[in-house]
Amino acid sequence: MQPECPSIANLMLLMTARLEETARALSQETAGRFIDEILNAKRVYVAGAGRSGLVARAFAQRLMHLGFESYVIGETITPAFRPGDVLVAFSGSGETRSVVDVCETAREIGGRICLITSSPNSHIGRMADCIVEIGNNQFKDADIPQDFEIRQLTGQYRSVSGSFAPLGTLFETAALVFSDAVVSALMEVRHCTIEEIKSRLANVQ
Repeated sequence: MQPECPSIANLMLLMTARLEETARALSQETAGRFIDEILNAKRVYVAGAGRSGLVARAFAQRLMHLGFESYVIGETITPAFRPGDVLVAFSGSGETRSVVDVCETAREIGGRICLITSSPNSHIGRMADCIVEIGNNQFKDADIPQDFEIRQLTGQYRSVSGSFAPLGTLFETAALVFSDAVVSALMEVRHCTIEEIKSRLANVQ
């Protein structure tokens, strides 16, 4: 006999409460600096691994809808990174090897690095120009690798927000909500109209 399934609605409400806590703890000052980095960038590149990578891609798409020149690292049509460009890295641990490598290359080229993370004192955090901390260092378990690729290979996962939210869900969900809030703020700053945004939506699919 299978155990009784917990209430999905209750789990959603619990996650919502955690997201509210995360939003209230967010530094408005650093969020404002992040928006300034985006507004002052020649071009915006995004990077992330796994589900964080999906959040990064969604952010790049929204920036394109607002008229920014945005690209996803690793895509075949992504142009060369140049000085004056901004790299936005999404990494809960700040230690994912592939994202670290991208950030080190961007730094050598002369670009700026923005990090969305729950681990500001990480490898990427130490080289970032702007850090937005989401959560409170949820990737600090000493017995589980911080590197995304190693966790994938070894099957070692962590529940960073309690048993109700597996595999780093809180960071990824909070990062998605944060990035959508940034997009809303940018819409206000740039006075974007719905018609402008609709004109940039894909029409060949």
